[in-house]
Amino acid sequence: MRLDKAFIFLIFFISVVVAFSSGGIRVELSDYLIALFLFYFFSTLYYHLKVVVKQGNSRIDYTIPYSLGIALFAGPIGAFFYELCYMFTVYFIRKSSKIADEEELLHTFYNVGAFALNGAIGYYLFHWLHPVVGQVPFGFWLLIIGIVMLMSFLSHLYLAIVFLFSGEFKTIQDVLSFIKSRSILDLGKIVFSNGLLFAFLESRQWEMVVGLFMLNYLVSRSNVAINQSLQHKMERDKFEQMAYTDFLTEVYNRTYMDKKMDELNHSGERIGIIVTDIDSFKRINDTYNHAVGDRAIQHFAQVLQNYLKADDDFLFRSGGEEFTIFLRNRTYSECVYLVEQLRDGIKNTPAIAEYDNKKIHISMTASFGLYYYKTNESIDIKKAYVYADQLLIKSKNLGKNRFSAKDGLVDLPLSARY
Repeated sequence: MRLDKAFIFLIFFISVVVAFSSGGIRVELSDYLIALFLFYFFSTLYYHLKVVVKQGNSRIDYTIPYSLGIALFAGPIGAFFYELCYMFTVYFIRKSSKIADEEELLHTFYNVGAFALNGAIGYYLFHWLHPVVGQVPFGFWLLIIGIVMLMSFLSHLYLAIVFLFSGEFKTIQDVLSFIKSRSILDLGKIVFSNGLLFAFLESRQWEMVVGLFMLNYLVSRSNVAINQSLQHKMERDKFEQMAYTDFLTEVYNRTYMDKKMDELNHSGERIGIIVTDIDSFKRINDTYNHAVGDRAIQHFAQVLQNYLKADDDFLFRSGGEEFTIFLRNRTYSECVYLVEQLRDGIKNTPAIAEYDNKKIHISMTASFGLYYYKTNESIDIKKAYVYADQLLIKSKNLGKNRFSAKDGLVDLPLSARY
């Protein structure tokens, strides 16, 4: 038998022994049946609001466990029957909806055993320590907090041992990281839910029990709705990012450049538009291969990005080895100075690539065209981009590693410059 299976059956067997040796249900049977029905009904109602986390080939469901509340009220055997009813209901729901794991029955035995055993441990600790701790201010809640923290530790410890035996965890560090992973907020929900449930059950305030379950249901449903909304937004943002990102360089692509042009066209900002490309790029592809050429383009984009302001500037791959930069919140002289920095940075920082099973250093230079102007109705930003592109062509006609620039504000009257 596999070690993880053996451990799971051991946990279940211990929980059965502890439950049936505990001396029976400690309250009137009618009271227990009411409590059992309420716990079972609302737990089943909450089932679809759980948070599911994948751990390798296994699934971990995070919900608010109520085993402590019913264990403190009815004793270990009461908690055992509750977990048995609830967990096997979940098993049949998952089976009928065809979403059960391959070892769903084994996982069900684990869930019954682990939660019932922890409930029994909480029951004995509470009745052992409460006569002393209960005498101090907030002693009840301090004791519940301590018990819940211990139960959470034990739950994570059981799972960590299962994952260690099954090979999901490879090192002790994996185990320790998993044990420390429980959220403090989750522990707080478990503490107050189980503590209040026990207090209401002890005084037979059934309406308050129902009210607390309903409150937890509404809060959990609200959290799920918020999480789904955030998840959908993250997915939309991710797809939008993919739509606007160049897959090779991970900078913005031509589609986003067009979008940004529309946004900036009538903003009244002063903008420096730079168009640049790698000198003699075809020579790199012909000398080595296209993979090396791709690495050169990636390096070129990275060097350009390193000199830009994250909040103000935009870098786009506008085609092949050509890139376009929008500079904002800079004077013309500041734009010229930045281009000189970019030119020197490209020249002095070779790209590193793999070729013929060796690392090679590829020296590059780049040519630049800069057009600086104020966005307005008289000059469309797309025309300004064409001016920058023409300045790049002028640079390339002069040779390699050249730079041509024009201040479009010089030709404007003073009233139009500001």
